[in-house]
Amino acid sequence: MFEKVEGIILRTQDYGETHKIVTILTREKGKIGAIARGAKKPKSRMAAITQPFIHGSYLIQMGSSLATLQQGEVLSSLRKIREDIIKTAYATYIAELTDKLIDPKLQDPFLFKQLFQTYQWISEGKDPEILTIIYELKMYKLAGFAPVVNRCVSCNKRNESYAFSVMEGGLICTSCQWKDQGATNLSNNIIKLLYVFSEIDVEKIGNISIKEENKKILQHLMEMYYDQYGGYYLKSKKFLKQLDLLR
Repeated sequence: MFEKVEGIILRTQDYGETHKIVTILTREKGKIGAIARGAKKPKSRMAAITQPFIHGSYLIQMGSSLATLQQGEVLSSLRKIREDIIKTAYATYIAELTDKLIDPKLQDPFLFKQLFQTYQWISEGKDPEILTIIYELKMYKLAGFAPVVNRCVSCNKRNESYAFSVMEGGLICTSCQWKDQGATNLSNNIIKLLYVFSEIDVEKIGNISIKEENKKILQHLMEMYYDQYGGYYLKSKKFLKQLDLLR
């Protein structure tokens, strides 16, 4: 029985001489793997609909392990992402993070919406670094290891002054900072950004602009936090670091 789903291509891999296996995040069925027969042939109609980051409507037949991709239609090509190496690098990292952290066939329309809107904003030229931080916080929450960013993780007090403790799992107040002498002291602006980024729906993002130094602090916190709790090596993260050295 064939079913129609809306999905975003997260990853592709070659399968034999002419086929591909594609990982798709779908609105209706969560993350699925599907074989796209003939997709490696240049003139195949499958080639256009199985590129990374394509947002499409797909006709699939579910199987015990892999689904079969019968046909599809491009809804949003997000072509501008693939035409820019920086946008491609961030989109690839977001796709790999999503693929690693979510279980197969776990339906989550909200996550689908967040991923699609993040890609749309990147395609339209909004800051991919800020969008990535926001999306990382969403993924950490979904995976069950998000940092506590609205109160002290130790005593639950709500205060104006916090440090960020990777070891403790989020913000710690000045009274509890003795528990982690290596915690990173944060300005009130960064504390507010962490909370807003954690709670905001990506669809509601306007033109966000933050100081470069604050952006770097947030990126460093997210990286340290993932290294502690994420559990999966991400090849795309290494590429992002290499790009940063070249810029």
